[in-house]
Amino acid sequence: MASRGRWWRAFVASTATVTLAVAGCGRDDTTGPSPEPVASAPVGGTPARPSSPDGNPLAGRALYVDPTGDAATQVAQWTGQGRTEDARILARIADRPIATWVTGGPTPVRDRVDAVVGRAAGGGRLPVLVAYNIPQRDCGSFSAGGAASAAEYREWIRDFAAGLAHRPAVVIVEPDAVAHLVDGCADDAEERAALLRDAVDVLKATGSAVVYLDAGNPGWITDTDRLARALRRAGIAGADGFALNVSNFVSTADNVDFGRRVSDALGGHPHFVIDTSRNGAGPVPGSEIEGGPRWCNPPGRALGPAPTTDTGRPRVDAFLWIKNPGDSDGACRAGEPAAGTWWPAYALDLASRSG
Repeated sequence: MASRGRWWRAFVASTATVTLAVAGCGRDDTTGPSPEPVASAPVGGTPARPSSPDGNPLAGRALYVDPTGDAATQVAQWTGQGRTEDARILARIADRPIATWVTGGPTPVRDRVDAVVGRAAGGGRLPVLVAYNIPQRDCGSFSAGGAASAAEYREWIRDFAAGLAHRPAVVIVEPDAVAHLVDGCADDAEERAALLRDAVDVLKATGSAVVYLDAGNPGWITDTDRLARALRRAGIAGADGFALNVSNFVSTADNVDFGRRVSDALGGHPHFVIDTSRNGAGPVPGSEIEGGPRWCNPPGRALGPAPTTDTGRPRVDAFLWIKNPGDSDGACRAGEPAAGTWWPAYALDLASRSG
């Protein structure tokens, strides 16, 4: 990892409903026949693009808060133990909508998606899901894994879409996958691009999914023209837009500026969303801190702007908490938990630095 100079994501997904458990991502340049596609939504299904004056498909939608998330469970535990002040602070995470990550775990993907979307729909809320199972997911680093073959992935993404059952959801498609088309990590770039295009098409065919292709972060692929070309290869024309800063710490302002430049390189049409879960204090300067890479559990960070579908910024559809604040990025220093492990002390530190 260190010898290749990349910021890598750390992720472990093993539960039936895989809540967000992903680490910092990306690169820091400063230091057989496929199954049939899912049928389109029937008449009366939920439209994927609700009307809004600025073309934001998420405008006016309330996001889903999982009452069984890690932070909510921790708040209840600490309250019962008399740690009321810590519980009050951690509620800054527990009370926010956070994305659910869905991978190739042991529980059928259709069941996992159905469970989350069903709970959200029951309360009239919009869930945020992350599809994260592309073959050679992060090129053998912390989040090594993904589907074993292209055929397996095509089947998996169709099962994912079937789990939506024409109910509304935001879907972030394959963190890191597009940026890896640019940095040369993917062994078979053409296959990966084809799988991403297929994923976008299958999800949009549900008639209810609002789809954003992940596009890395401003510190990874800095050449916006190259990134735009990769997004085109990956099917951005069929998506609702792209996502930035997933699991990273880059400031909101820098992401807005970068996102607009990427959008301009794509003709000025695509909108985007920003992961603001941990960017309240920005990234750590330099390449390392306290003996570990700066993307991995850096100390002194803070929660970023709360999730909202009303950002007040043209082309920015939402600020989302795609990373679950408090999940470890990996065992990068002595005593740190494995990637994807809920880490109450780190979560509390993030929340305590946020008002």
